[in-house]
Amino acid sequence: MSTFGYAGKILRLDLSSGSVTTVPTVEYASNFLGGRGMAAKVYWDEVPPQARAFDAENMLVFVNGPFGGLPVLGGSRWQVCGKSPATTPEEFSYGNFGGTWGAELKFAGYDALAIRGKSEGPVYLFLHDDRAELRDASALWGKGAAETRGILKGDLGNSVKVVAIGPAGENLAIMANLLAENDATGSRGLGAVMGSKKLKAVVVKGSSKGIRVAQPERLRELIRYFRELDRRLDGVLDGVDFKVAGPNVKKDPCYGCHGNCLRVVYQAKDGKKGKYMCQGAALYQSYARSYYGGETEIPFHVNRLCDDYGLDSMPFDTTIYWLLKCYRAGILTDANTGIPLSKLGSLEFADTLARKISLRDGFGDILAQGLVKAAGSIGAEAEELLPSNLFKGDQLELYGPRLYVTHALLYATEPRMPVQEIHEVSQLVGKWLNWLRKLEGAYVSGNVLRAIARRFWGSEIAADLSTYEGKAMAAKRIQDRQYAKECLGLCDFLWPIMDIEHSEDHVGDPTLESNILSTVTGDEIDEEGLNTVGERVFNLQRAILVREGHRGREDDVLPDKWYTVPLKMDIPNPECLVPGKGDQVISRKGAVVDREEFEKMKDEYYELRQWDVASGLQARAKLEELGLGDIAQDLEHRGLAL
Repeated sequence: MSTFGYAGKILRLDLSSGSVTTVPTVEYASNFLGGRGMAAKVYWDEVPPQARAFDAENMLVFVNGPFGGLPVLGGSRWQVCGKSPATTPEEFSYGNFGGTWGAELKFAGYDALAIRGKSEGPVYLFLHDDRAELRDASALWGKGAAETRGILKGDLGNSVKVVAIGPAGENLAIMANLLAENDATGSRGLGAVMGSKKLKAVVVKGSSKGIRVAQPERLRELIRYFRELDRRLDGVLDGVDFKVAGPNVKKDPCYGCHGNCLRVVYQAKDGKKGKYMCQGAALYQSYARSYYGGETEIPFHVNRLCDDYGLDSMPFDTTIYWLLKCYRAGILTDANTGIPLSKLGSLEFADTLARKISLRDGFGDILAQGLVKAAGSIGAEAEELLPSNLFKGDQLELYGPRLYVTHALLYATEPRMPVQEIHEVSQLVGKWLNWLRKLEGAYVSGNVLRAIARRFWGSEIAADLSTYEGKAMAAKRIQDRQYAKECLGLCDFLWPIMDIEHSEDHVGDPTLESNILSTVTGDEIDEEGLNTVGERVFNLQRAILVREGHRGREDDVLPDKWYTVPLKMDIPNPECLVPGKGDQVISRKGAVVDREEFEKMKDEYYELRQWDVASGLQARAKLEELGLGDIAQDLEHRGLAL
């Protein structure tokens, strides 16, 4: 395998001993490319299954893909992977980041960092000039993540790139995240893992400003072709406008992207700036509007509070919703929580809540354990008020299987909400909805949707969301393609290219990723070969989860409420309209997941995966076919493969 597209080294750091070593990237990239694939293999090799999230043996892997640092393509996404404290049992998970930090890591000479152990005192890692330095961070401990970033840039130069944790991570709050350059964030409690290691920040400064590719001219041709496809996502996703309009908004694309997405920076009246998009832009909007009687900048400031404290805004939002229900039911009060619940919607309330969770102060210590555990510690009445759309801890069901039946398998078999996977269906149906509503320029008709489904999901019936038929094949194809995408480091807003506006049939091009990869590395690979890499990585992750306690079919389940509580609405699609048979338009409002049909779909899915249908455990033959013979041997030795 060539080293084109890669920096060439993985840095291994043990915080307990301070030892620093490197290994060649090629040892992992040849089979797993980069991103989640490379991280999963490093994790499998290094982290014992019995290790807990906050143990020294747990490892945080910061990792790029082979497209990181390249222009235009939107290929500089990066990930942090490790065992997460946010689920029961604790298991391998990941956070996906944008911005510029990942590309800078590559320019500093590394494709990945693998960090284990625990420092005796607070430290930060500074990578520069081919050196890896651990420096004292005692003066930074207790400071906000954004504040820390500012201090380090002031000390080391504005050109350095920083990823840091805030007080929530330091105090091991389950909803703690990491805040990186350009306010890129990643979730699943990995900020708390970083805090348990006493690692305040990782600072990188590149010495190169380019990535070697095998066929530069061919790459330029593919970039021109990609640009001609004109993938526009100017702040509108599935018909919902998340972008804050006005002169105080500026685009803030990730490194190497043309910026046709909804990633923006907002500047408030007091001069504060920050990323403001997607769920973060929706955070606290309705509460603040109700409290203040109109539109204010309060939601933006609450978003900044979360960023600086190092809190994941999604479980923070879910916690607010639950607190409001408990307050209205008389279970929780200002007095018994020390939080001004009577002022919910105000900046005072949000500030108090964020501070108490992050510092584990008073009632905040209960909330810092995670919403499900917090409700359980209060009592059955509080548990009954938990949202019906909770999934694996504090995560919310978005584009869930009561609306999109394909997503039942995606939710059941993943360690966290599978955002990239569920976007494949939801974004395409969103474009179909725009056509249904006769929006100007909309072109994804029912015929186009079925043609795309045939090409990308394996059958036209995969586009019929009135039936479970064809959804097992669609789920497998989606997962394999999305895992390959996350190995490459491609942006979820832009890839895969499932539809093309200016073509006769409007069907997208699923071969472009493999063509670009061939051009970058010089090693030829086609669409099928790239999807096989995705299948390999998905099976490796499944093996990790099973080795850590996942029981196969027994644990490939959905929350009970999804089988019994009817769907009320979907924010971007209030009427819950989806395509049915032929040109039928149906509403899934009031729908639940059909348990019997779901179990049949699992049978078909396991057969397609070539796993054991009865147990949902992997088969040795399939793992060996995928080049995972060592993984198969380990699982078989533990009685976990058939």
